[in-house]
Amino acid sequence: MATRLVPTVREYLIGSHLSEEPGHRVMLETIGLKPMLHMCMRLGEGTGAALAMNLVDAAIKILNEMATFAGAGVSGAID
Repeated sequence: MATRLVPTVREYLIGSHLSEEPGHRVMLETIGLKPMLHMCMRLGEGTGAALAMNLVDAAIKILNEMATFAGAGVSGAID
């Protein structure tokens, strides 16, 4: 519904998981999101979102905090 009211909201959405409920797949396909997790859940209380947010947090940490090969001094040819 949010993407129908304000289409630019799509840029801020994350497809956390694919529910076993058929309507969920339709909704994700309609707004063009690919789910991060496929765990055969149909619990309905946001469990997939809670699990996926840990992956989102980890990805952010990797992007912001992980050293590059050059920064860690391990780039270059191996003799």
